[in-house]
Amino acid sequence: MNSGGYERAIKALERVEGLAAGTLLAQQAQLDLAYLYWKTAEKAQALSTVERFIKLNPSSPALDYALFLRGVINFNDDLGLLGNFAGQDLSERDQRAARDAYQAFKQLVEQFPASKYSEDARKRMDYIVNSLAAYEVHVARYYLRRGAYVAAVNRAQVAITEFQYSPSTEEALYILMQSYDKLELTTLRDDAGRVLRSNFPQSRFLSEGLAAGKRAWWQLW
Repeated sequence: MNSGGYERAIKALERVEGLAAGTLLAQQAQLDLAYLYWKTAEKAQALSTVERFIKLNPSSPALDYALFLRGVINFNDDLGLLGNFAGQDLSERDQRAARDAYQAFKQLVEQFPASKYSEDARKRMDYIVNSLAAYEVHVARYYLRRGAYVAAVNRAQVAITEFQYSPSTEEALYILMQSYDKLELTTLRDDAGRVLRSNFPQSRFLSEGLAAGKRAWWQLW
């Protein structure tokens, strides 16, 4: 494994897990297998293995690592692909992997706040929140540009209510204001405009429109 011979290491670890069933050695083999399945792009098998470990070993001293690994597998499975969405109908993209990653990191941080993996997990949680918010705004923008104003409102509201402290809130409020305007809901439009101006008095969206958010949607900074 250390020398990069992952396929051979997997075969050896599978034998260890079978021969040493019920021992700490088998537990270690399981965790190593989950890691190696992930490294060799067998993500479904990696998740299955680490989830089996968590279920069978709830009091293991390595449970914090197992939770971290489960989060990383989901994190990379979804968030690592964010830049490949161009040209797809993003309104249909499933964000379950990102949410699953967040829940794994959240459990780790809450259950093992002093774990050496918790600080990394917290940073990844922040990134996931910002990414999910940016995704919702991207889809809201997609609907706004195509005249699906009710759908745009719905997605913008998700970004605002679920991820209110993310950098994407500013554009979500602008999309909400524009969508209500197109729907001739003037009171709601004015309310959204007041919130936008109150929280982002220097907002470029008010002067530049959607062009202010022209950077790639997944680039958060």
